[in-house]
Amino acid sequence: MARAGLTTAIVTREAGRLADEVGFENLTLSALALRLGVRQPTLYKHVKGTSGLHREMAVLAKTELADVMRRAAVGRARDDALVAIFDAYRAWAIEHPGRYVATVRAATPGDLDDEKAALEALTVVTDVLEGYGLTGDDAIDATRALRATLHGFVTLQSAGAFGLPADVDRSFHRMVQGVIRAITQWNVTSKEDVES
Repeated sequence: MARAGLTTAIVTREAGRLADEVGFENLTLSALALRLGVRQPTLYKHVKGTSGLHREMAVLAKTELADVMRRAAVGRARDDALVAIFDAYRAWAIEHPGRYVATVRAATPGDLDDEKAALEALTVVTDVLEGYGLTGDDAIDATRALRATLHGFVTLQSAGAFGLPADVDRSFHRMVQGVIRAITQWNVTSKEDVES
């Protein structure tokens, strides 16, 4: 029953596909073993149990999402780059709901691969924010606001929570424009907050 050529990368990619189909919370080693055509103990040669599988998936998913965002931002700056990043992020998250859940997991301190994957996505955003004059703590604050906004919208959309008849794409793009207006004023607002 063992499958020749099975690697950690293959196991992780297939786990991502399965999670997209059944949901991250429903991903089990037994279901993955069945899908791969191996006995469950075989998987332990490639991942350290369920927690190890989740960690591998997080690294893969964060890397994939960072790549999608990076490709979207190439050749763009400021507003155009943010719109492209938001659109790419949303499309990838909706297309890969199981993998998307894995991206939300914070990197474990000292896990260099996971930290690197998380930093790749962060760097895409902070590079764009530099075009607005945002660096240091201001860039971190703005990045957290961007991520929270995107995550909230994507999570609600994926859950089917937008039941009102208005077009969801229109709502998304209006939200993006509102966020861009906020980012444009970020330094002004933060300086006023500090002075008051």
